[in-house]
Amino acid sequence: MKKAGNEAIAVKVDVSDFESVQNMVNETVKTYGRLDCAFNNAAMAPDNAPLVDFDEDYWDRLMSVDLKGVALCMKYEIRQMKAQGNGGSIVNTSSVSGFRPQPNNPAYVSAKHGVVGLTKAAALENGQFEIRINTVAPGTIDTPMLHEALEKMGVKPEDYAPQLSLLNRFGQPREIAHAALWLLSDAASYITSTPVYADAGYIGR
Repeated sequence: MKKAGNEAIAVKVDVSDFESVQNMVNETVKTYGRLDCAFNNAAMAPDNAPLVDFDEDYWDRLMSVDLKGVALCMKYEIRQMKAQGNGGSIVNTSSVSGFRPQPNNPAYVSAKHGVVGLTKAAALENGQFEIRINTVAPGTIDTPMLHEALEKMGVKPEDYAPQLSLLNRFGQPREIAHAALWLLSDAASYITSTPVYADAGYIGR
């Protein structure tokens, strides 16, 4: 018997391409024998222009990753979980922007709203199979993508964090991972179709 927690694989995947996503799921099942949980977390940096000036090419690429990518991942993850017949758990990454829009991010805001809707639709369709599907909505998380976005906006990190966090700091990636792990685990066994705000109080204030 394999000891839990001592083995991992990496599979290169383009979440906007169905064959690549299907291969990711297949490789996972080939290695571990089954798929019990999945965290769909791929995303592109937010756009940076008002709707009247949006870049159509960037819009299409962002939507293909941030929204279509989530749909494709769920498509093949859910198929595998249903085939196994023992339920499962999926967490999709939305954003606080999926609940409270930011200016000059029309593509990103639209995609993250879409992730919330996709999650609810998938949870509704698959609850009967004991497959739980939830959303984690991060606030400002200290990642290269955030710093790239702030640079484009011409905003200093130390000035921006207090505007979006009651804790006056950016979140750390591990803090989002902990929220996702809780939703994926049996500790959240009666939770589905639900967003968890990992945002230091931004949405609720």
